[in-house]
Amino acid sequence: MESQLDILSESLDKKLSVLQEIQEYNERQAQDFAEGRANLDSFDESVEAKDRLIEKISKLDEGFELLYEKLAEELKDHRERYAPQIKTLQEKISKVTEMSVSIQAQEARNKKLVEAYFADARRGLNQNRKNSKAAYDYYKSMSGTTGQQSHFMDSKQ
Repeated sequence: MESQLDILSESLDKKLSVLQEIQEYNERQAQDFAEGRANLDSFDESVEAKDRLIEKISKLDEGFELLYEKLAEELKDHRERYAPQIKTLQEKISKVTEMSVSIQAQEARNKKLVEAYFADARRGLNQNRKNSKAAYDYYKSMSGTTGQQSHFMDSKQ
């Protein structure tokens, strides 16, 4: 039973480590987008890395839940016997929960930063398109290629 509780504790430690990695990716993304120097290739890579980390967390969660289900009755029946281990597990679960909430808040903030970045990029593209059209229209009117000939031109040569 002691070794199984140690496995649960190690599983939570691994989950905390993975959550810490996700937080670091989020912090880098937030900094890049807030400073307007986002590299979209790097952004894609970090999203893929976070997906892999989330998959790792899911597997850790599944393993934790399966083992806990097996131990639940024993822990309930002998709560006082395993009190120190239970307390440690509860503290780690609390840290995991806090970190998960923090990551969700980071993700929400990052989403707003990314949306603002792309909205600015879209506005810039629209402005460039308008400027290009105006320059093209000016070029056409100045070069006389508008397709309309003046009726007042002298046709004698």
